[in-house]
Amino acid sequence: MGASPWIVPDELWDRLEPLLPQRKRRFRYPGRKPLPDRDVLCGILYVLHTGIQWEYLPQELGFGSGMTCWRRLRDWNDAGVRQRLHEVLLAELNAALRLDWSRCVVDSSHVRALKRGLHTGPSPVDRGRAGSKHHLITDGHGTPLAVLLTGGNRNDVTQLLPLLDAIPPVRGRVGRPRRKPDSLFADRGYDHDVYRDQVRDRGILPAITRRGTRHGTGLGVHRWVIERSFAWLHGFRRLRIRWEPRPDVHEAFLRLACCLIAYRQRNVLC
Repeated sequence: MGASPWIVPDELWDRLEPLLPQRKRRFRYPGRKPLPDRDVLCGILYVLHTGIQWEYLPQELGFGSGMTCWRRLRDWNDAGVRQRLHEVLLAELNAALRLDWSRCVVDSSHVRALKRGLHTGPSPVDRGRAGSKHHLITDGHGTPLAVLLTGGNRNDVTQLLPLLDAIPPVRGRVGRPRRKPDSLFADRGYDHDVYRDQVRDRGILPAITRRGTRHGTGLGVHRWVIERSFAWLHGFRRLRIRWEPRPDVHEAFLRLACCLIAYRQRNVLC
């Protein structure tokens, strides 16, 4: 990612720039020239990496105001830019045989929601304080395939099928785009026979730990990758606590972080 993690590398920008919506040019009253998208993206990445509040974004770095970056993040998210970038990066990984479709792994993680808002709820692991959950599904290497945001009191198993549905059609190889793995690994929070049957009906083999089973059954050998993926996600300080009352803005940060992880995986996996 370069010397500073918020500096956008040329490789990533070349993939992102064609996906950005084009602003209509005004001829009669052009107004102030808008800040270049690449500079604004650096400001967004600065907030994502450091966790700084929008109003304290240092303008001397050339990122523009925090409100400019916030609006651009919102607009790009509404236009589906993050989703399309994620699909482009996954397709490149798939073409290079760097996605492990033999299995996927699901899990969730709690974050405190200090400003509440939609998709928050009393967290059972944080003494009932308002919180949210990040629900994540990865391939066998830990590359994020999809991420969802819910209230902190939402049961993990309710998001199992929505996560599978959220996996985008991944291109990059000859034939139809791929959307499902061969097997699915999950912990005891997903132990429910009805959901096992629904996963099996999709042609996916469920490997879900049953409640009461002693530890050391061996499934953790495959599930540890998602713990690492959550460590990567929450390495972005803005995602450790949910500051945004608007769920779409927090989800935009989540999806952007997944894109950055997928981009890094291109250079890490052999």
